[in-house]
Formats: sequence, structure tokens, C-alpha cells
Amino acid sequence: MRYGIALDLGTSGFRCQAIDIDSKKTVATAVTERHPIPGMNVIDHVNFAMKAGEDVANGLMIGAINNLFKELNIDLPSVEVIAVCGNPFQLSLFQNIEIRDLAYAGKNMLKTLGVVSPPRMGDIIDASSIGLLDMPDAKVIIPPSVTHEIGADAIAMMMMTDILEETEPCIVVDYGTNAEMALVKDGNIYTGSAAAGPALEGQEIERGMLAAPGALSEVEITDKGWRCYVLDDTLAAIEGDIIDPLTGNVIEEGPMHGKAIGITGTGVIAALSNGIKQGIIDQPTIKSEDGLLHLQDGITITSRDVEEAGKAIGALRAGFLTLLDDAGLWVDDVKKAYMSGASGLYVDARKAKEIGMVTPGATEIIQFGNTSIGMARKLIFGEISLDDLKDFAQKLKATHCMFATAPMFKDLYSVEYSLWCSGMPASEYNNMLQIYGIKPIPEAIDPSQIKVTRLAVRDLPDTEDCKVHIIKTGTVLSGIVDGCIGCKKCSKECPERALEIIPEGVSQYRAEIQSDRCAGTACRRCEQACPKSVLNTLKLTV
Repeated sequence: MRYGIALDLGTSGFRCQAIDIDSKKTVATAVTERHPIPGMNVIDHVNFAMKAGEDVANGLMIGAINNLFKELNIDLPSVEVIAVCGNPFQLSLFQNIEIRDLAYAGKNMLKTLGVVSPPRMGDIIDASSIGLLDMPDAKVIIPPSVTHEIGADAIAMMMMTDILEETEPCIVVDYGTNAEMALVKDGNIYTGSAAAGPALEGQEIERGMLAAPGALSEVEITDKGWRCYVLDDTLAAIEGDIIDPLTGNVIEEGPMHGKAIGITGTGVIAALSNGIKQGIIDQPTIKSEDGLLHLQDGITITSRDVEEAGKAIGALRAGFLTLLDDAGLWVDDVKKAYMSGASGLYVDARKAKEIGMVTPGATEIIQFGNTSIGMARKLIFGEISLDDLKDFAQKLKATHCMFATAPMFKDLYSVEYSLWCSGMPASEYNNMLQIYGIKPIPEAIDPSQIKVTRLAVRDLPDTEDCKVHIIKTGTVLSGIVDGCIGCKKCSKECPERALEIIPEGVSQYRAEIQSDRCAGTACRRCEQACPKSVLNTLKLTV
């Protein structure tokens, strides 16, 4: 049997599928729980790579991918082709090539550092040359980037959704930790990337998890209470219990009773939408007796969860509005929105729009699955060639808006933060926009007037007959901490429980960090908690 592997290097984790090249049948699917490099977003990953060393970051990635491929349980020497997709940062770390040109926007800084940007126009390389094991004859297809901001994942988002064929203005968003978005107007493309953070994929949420079997993924309001839905082994959402959200009392058991182990981002979005609609949530306060929003099997949403999700939603809406303004448009000018990625597919599109995850003026929403995996599969089957992607990248002319430096984005995000985290009433939203000289957002469209088309049942295709295998990606980073007194204040401070302090000989202690659970350089609470200031996580080694 001849195999191909489609590999999606996402910011929050990796996904791959083994495919019989001749029959085009998917024979196995495997995903990682998290990304193996410490951090919750692409900026964290790059910071880690630059401070700990690109070789260390590359080693964590390649090690996780080798473990992921083993989980497919196929004859690896029979793999002929691996098609990979991801943003420029992930693909550069995967190839172990220069990343400083991606991290620094200023040309003068790059010149001072002597940084020369490597070519990123796509390549075909030997799998063994980058450390992929047991596949001596396999070739790796690496798609091109358009610019250092617009990578293979954005190309997949645009090619797979056909937005370039649209005659009216439309917007497409790949929902994830780093939410890429593209606005098309009169053949011109305006792109942006919002560092939404991991909350919309279930991370940084107290009971959160990525979309996987056992994840609570949807919540619906019924006349009895809230009906929960839980993903089964094929990642299909199956009915769970009907719950009283104020108390957690089970009103009616469903087929997935007792099987929920956490909640994915789409479940959080549904719970927030329902809670706001029913007056249970007044951002960020939850108005139940214990201050918690209750779902099935003891899973709860906290006020902190509301804030974390709100920050991500706020970044998205600030991004939409900034792009619209950049293109000389406003809310009512863009009626069609495409949603891609796992969060974009599994979420209830109307609920997502109600709380700000979709451009406010959209009256038609089209939901896609994983466009990165979709494009990788087409590369394996020869339905798209590397030359096709290179031609597409060359022809694609886009205006990129750097949200991080855009004054309008900063003003909009401050309004969003006030709404989600500082108790500002929603009725004051447009008044705040007016203070910043920004046009108001029109009254919300009746959800029943919004047309929603869902073009896939599951984020990953062909998983109906083969179980999705989930692996932990964490590699242990460890080392002796000179001067450590063993108080363990650092491990107690770690929000992800990623750090452990272990006695090593007389008056000596070793720090061990699970790399995939560590929040990375953006957190560093452990270092700040050290009373002797001797812990430096970047000095720990694999």
C-alpha cells in the first residue's frame, strides 16, 4: 500500500491524516493535544525559539511529529509523500530556517542583525533531511508564502473557499489562536492577523480542551433547560444531558451522559451566547448563586473564562472593523462571511455572530472545515500541484494591515476590553466608538434572517470509520537550578501545572517542565514567584 500524510501545523496543535494514495481513503487520523513548543500563540513560540534556540524549538516540533506519525499505526516506510500546511512561523520552525525576519518588521533592524530572509516560495525536500524517521523514500511538499505575513494556511483559506470568485465584498476568517482574515473587494485583497489567543480553541479556559472525543462542543436552550452536546470518537456532536445552568442539576440524561471531560472553544461560545441572551451573564459576571455557569458532568464556566473568551472575541471584532475601514468599507457593506478552521466549523454560526465573532453586517455565513488539511490532501492526490500554489502566490496581490501597529485596532480593542473585562454595559458600546471618532455599529440583525450554509460535518474529513487518535506532545525540559531552595512556590504559581521541582542529591533541585503545557514567555509566573530569582526556564534543555 502507498501512503501519503496530510499534516496541519496549527498554532494550538498538530493534526495529520494517513491516506491510501490509490484509493484516496483515509486510513488513520491523529492529533496532538497541544503545540509542543511552550506558549499559547505564535508570538510565544517565536520568542521561545529566539531565546532558547531555534534548534531546540525545531527539535520539539520534529519530535512531536514523529510521535504523531507513529500513532497512525501504518507502515511508515511505505509513505511516499507528506504535504504540510501552516503559517510562515510554523513552517520556518518546521524546516529549521531563519525566523528573525518574521519576528522583526523593521528593515533597519534586520540589516543591523545581518538577517537575510530565506526563500519561502515552496519546496520539495526529503523527509529524512529534516529528521522525520522511518520514511526513507518520502518527500515533503512545503507550500509557498505570499509574504512573511501571508502563509500557506492563508493561501489554503483563500483557495479552498473560492472567495476570489466573489463579485461582492466578502470576508473569510480562519478561526484559531492566530486568526487570519482576508477581505475581498473588487478583486483587491486586504489581509490581517489577529492574535486572538487560545481561548476559542478551549485553552486558557479552566475546563477547556481542544476539539477531541469527550469535549463538550455545543449548548442549546430548550424549554426544559440547556441541552449539552459532546463529541464522540469520530468528532461528531452527540446529545448529552439537559442541565439547569444555574445549579448544574440534571433535568434529562442524554446518550453522552457521563462522557464529557472538558469543553472546547465552540462550547464556550455557545454557553456565553446563551448566558448573555438569558441574562445569566453580565460580562464578565455570572449571576448564579456560586458565580459559575453549570454544564453537564460538573463542567463549569467561570468569570475568568468569560474574560479570556471575551479578549479573543474582542480581538476578532476589532480586526474585522479595522480591515473594513482599511478597505474604505463599513459594516453594512460586507454581507457574506466565510468561517474556516475547527472553531469556524463546529461553532453555531448565529451564536458566534451574536457575540461578535463574525463581521457585524453579515447576512450569509458559509462554514468550511479545516482548509489546511483540505489543501494538503489535494497536494497528495495531485489535484493541486506545488507549481499551482507558486503561481497563485505570485499573482496574489494583497494589502496587509498590521493590527499591532494600527491605531484604529488599538482604539477598538480598548472598547472591546471595556465590554468584556471591565463591566461596561453593551448599551455604551457605540458611545465609546464615538469618543474615538469611529462610526457606530448598526443594530444587530435578527438571527433568523441570517442564512447559514455548513459545507462539512466534521473538521477533519473521513473520520467516520476510523477513530481519531490523540497524543500528548509534551517533551520534558529539565535542568538543575543552582540556588533553588526547594520551596516549590514556582510550581504552585504555574496556571497550567506544567512545572515540577524534584530533589536531586543534597540541597540540589531539578526543574522539569512539560513543554506543551507551559504558557511560555508571555507567562513566566514561575520565574516571578521564585524568592531567590534563580529559575530561568529558557536554560532548561530537552
